[in-house]
Amino acid sequence: MKVTFLGAAREVTGSCYLIETNAVCFLVDCGMFQGGREAPTRNRKTFNFDPHSLDFVLLTHAHIDHSGLLPRLTREGFDGAIFTTTATAQLLDIMLPDSAHIQEMDALRAVKRRGKTSARTKAALPVLYTLQDAEACLKQLSPVAYDEWLTPHPDVRCCFRDAGHILGSAIIEIQITEGGKTTKLVMSGDLGQPDRVILRDPTVIENADILFIESTYGNRMHKDLPATLEEFVQVIEHTLNVKHGNVIIPAFAVGRTQEVIYYLYELTRQGRLHNLDIYVDSPMATAVTQVTMQHMALFDDEAKQLTQWQAAGRGLPNLRFIGSTEESIALNQIRSGAIIISASGMCDAGRIKHHLHHNLGHAANSVLITGFQAQGTLGRRLVDGAKRVKIFGEEISVHASIHTLGGFSAHADQAALLAWAGGFRRPPRQTFVVHGEESAAQTLAARLQTDYGWTVTVPDPGQVIDL
Repeated sequence: MKVTFLGAAREVTGSCYLIETNAVCFLVDCGMFQGGREAPTRNRKTFNFDPHSLDFVLLTHAHIDHSGLLPRLTREGFDGAIFTTTATAQLLDIMLPDSAHIQEMDALRAVKRRGKTSARTKAALPVLYTLQDAEACLKQLSPVAYDEWLTPHPDVRCCFRDAGHILGSAIIEIQITEGGKTTKLVMSGDLGQPDRVILRDPTVIENADILFIESTYGNRMHKDLPATLEEFVQVIEHTLNVKHGNVIIPAFAVGRTQEVIYYLYELTRQGRLHNLDIYVDSPMATAVTQVTMQHMALFDDEAKQLTQWQAAGRGLPNLRFIGSTEESIALNQIRSGAIIISASGMCDAGRIKHHLHHNLGHAANSVLITGFQAQGTLGRRLVDGAKRVKIFGEEISVHASIHTLGGFSAHADQAALLAWAGGFRRPPRQTFVVHGEESAAQTLAARLQTDYGWTVTVPDPGQVIDL
């Protein structure tokens, strides 16, 4: 058996792992690379395997850096099943068509920039994949329940466990039999931070022969939640009531938007925030929020209690979900008093770019960064203190205050990752630290070695390892 690390090796995005034996060949995840000028080229790079040869795909969760190249996989010949949780399948019904629309629009803009707009040229757009490809891919989804073993191949059994990262996210246990011997692989996917709202804590796994563990925050700790919420309140109150500006919150449509709404409601219920005007300007986030409410069985107790308060309808914030482009444009006329939550979370696409374009130049405004910002993204440049940024080809001076609230992260921090790893009753035979930038991956690997005595490898991109 061998594994090829096709993405998320010494970097955060592009999660994709090829598992091969003499009898079976499958992928775990097939995600997009995000951030930096090289990402589009890398997403177009020829797969180093034949998509026709794949027996199936296992998908940990819906985030585009884990799922975003699935339509391209279908486009290039893969016709097998994609096994994932029921909630993830519902989210992909929203996210993959949206991603395809972005690919088509990006391709059209590229053609227009070259001054070629003939019908013949449009028909041959250099598109990564189309809406038709996404719809074909969705037909290959095979939803599965948490905690039930399935057999996607005679030599493979697997089970999806709750990862507590976003709705439907999963740790996947995989048992592969080869030559009469069974090896157990555990793919952590993205692990959630324990004791966070809405979702349950990550499932503890007690044994594995081979472990793949994420390391997004493998070299640092999140600010504790009470301190994060206090800063959240202070920024909002100071911006709206002292500076009389707007609060702009770039938020991932899946997970982070719903969590931010939760805290705005909960802090209002506690009397710490008052008279809020909240605008969720992301059609995808609106749709995802509706899907989220369909899965209350996956909520923790605190989220269920807040949902009951909301249903009572007393003292609620003014919350509006923005749909049309015209409504979105109208938000840019608001000079004060608005909390605008918009995607994308790393500020590189979607409606958030328009809101940053109109609000970054004004000192009365604040930008709240609530999630991880990959290298090369607009969000990362803002976090790193850029004084000027380019948006839609225009240089914008950054006068708005930029605040990073790491305590809202949906990823486990270093302590949580080590605690989850500590749930194993015996060391895995081999552990691969993946899905983290170089320093984060190496730091977590060193801690696993020194704290637990594990055998740990930080794989290189494209590396092939015999298991």
